Order: sequence, then C-alpha cells, then structure tokens
Amino acid sequence: QVQLVESGGGLVQAGDSLRLSCAASGRTGSTYAMGWFRQAPGKVREFVAKLRWSDGNTYYAGSVKGRFTISRDNTKNTVWMQMNSLKPEDTAVYYCAAESLASRQYDYWGQGTQVTVSS
Repeated sequence: QVQLVESGGGLVQAGDSLRLSCAASGRTGSTYAMGWFRQAPGKVREFVAKLRWSDGNTYYAGSVKGRFTISRDNTKNTVWMQMNSLKPEDTAVYYCAAESLASRQYDYWGQGTQVTVSS
C-alpha cells in the first residue's frame, strides 16, 4: 500500500504562483512514477504532470507545459509541483497519484487539494 497526502492548494489571483506537495509513505519501492491530475466540476479528470521515479524524467500536459514544474526532494519521499502564471482555467481539485511498477496503473490516490484562481 502507498499513502499519499497533498497540500499547498489555495486561492490566488491570475498570474500568481502556488507550490503543491505530495508526501508518500508505505511501499513506495513499488512505485514507477508519481503523477498529478486535476478535476474541475463537471469535467473529467485530466492529466497534468508525471515524474518517473527511477530517473526523474518528467512529462507535462500541453496546457501547463512551461508554467508547471514537477520535482522530487532529496529523500525521494515527496513530490512537488510548482505552478506559475496561474490562469482561471487552472481552477480544479488537484490529485497526487502513484503509478505502480507491476500494474502500470495509478493504483493509489491522495485526497486532493483545491486550487482556485480568480480573474
């Protein structure tokens, strides 16, 4: 089992920045990658960013590329996402998720943290 806890969401104005964190615990050795997703009311869950655990390679959705940066700390138990130049369309609940080595699916999810960007 992998447990994930997100934090760092809040209410900001367009153009501002936020830094989200995802603290992982449990059997993190079984994790292939860590991902960030978001979901706005009435919309499907959307991929935002991904970090491959083995080498730190990153991947981004086109809508956030150049504005968001996913990274990990030195102990490799926390994943961060720096969000710059925020736009109202970035408003959503942001979820951290762990992609398992065995299944290559996102089997574990955090509780979500709300990000609201006003005009």
